[in-house]
Amino acid sequence: MKFGFMFANAGPSADPEYAVAVAQLCEELGFESLWTVEHVVVPSGYQSPYPYSPTGRMPGGEDVAIPDPLIWLAYAGAVTKRIKLATGILILPQRNPVILAKELATLDRLVSGRVVLGVGVGWLEEEFDALGVPFERRGQRTDEYVDVLRRMWREAETSYDGEFTRFAPLKSFPKPARKGGPPIHIGGHTLPAARRAGRIGDGFFPGRVGDELDVLLAEMRKAAADAGRDADAIEITSGGSLDVDAVKQAADMGVDRYSVPPLGFDLETLRTNLGKFSDEVIAKV
Repeated sequence: MKFGFMFANAGPSADPEYAVAVAQLCEELGFESLWTVEHVVVPSGYQSPYPYSPTGRMPGGEDVAIPDPLIWLAYAGAVTKRIKLATGILILPQRNPVILAKELATLDRLVSGRVVLGVGVGWLEEEFDALGVPFERRGQRTDEYVDVLRRMWREAETSYDGEFTRFAPLKSFPKPARKGGPPIHIGGHTLPAARRAGRIGDGFFPGRVGDELDVLLAEMRKAAADAGRDADAIEITSGGSLDVDAVKQAADMGVDRYSVPPLGFDLETLRTNLGKFSDEVIAKV
């Protein structure tokens, strides 16, 4: 089992010294990856329900610092050597895929192929409105943007004529360090997200555990089979209780990577709690 440290860039990690300490601490303690979150803006008084809380509100409130995930990962990558650098998730339909392909290729090149791109369709309609991006058909936009990214990473010259993206033949260099580009993991807790992961994902990052996870994984595997893909090759990231039994149960369900939230919001507490988790869980599974 691999372990990913979630919300790596949020809150106190906006401070440069804290960011360096978190990245280096996770690498030292045996975490396989750092996962960043994204919101370009949080509209004041938003009404869209946050899907991962019974209150419908994001944890931390509207004023929590959320640095740009790619810039934060570049900073963390410069002070680490092995740990993978992931977005969990980046809101893909809000991004220009041509610019994003260059940004990710550059980052992956500079950190020697350690980038993992987790993407989602987004849930905060007011944020889409603020950015001038249609909220409708964001799923279809996401599918197309994944294709654009992969083609620009793999092809020496690329042209595109899609519903949302059109451009004449062009070249974009450098290419990512990893042949074919960073793996793309599909985030989301819905059946459409599970099907998208099965159809086009290198990984699936559902935000659910227990019986709901079983349903989502079954849907993902069916979609993979329907698309002629090997479902076992799609890497699963999930989380839950932070004990050995819960991690082993997740592994039995097919989970490849276990996500761990921040276990403190000051460095002393974080060092103590992550160190304890490393000794009591990571070292034993």
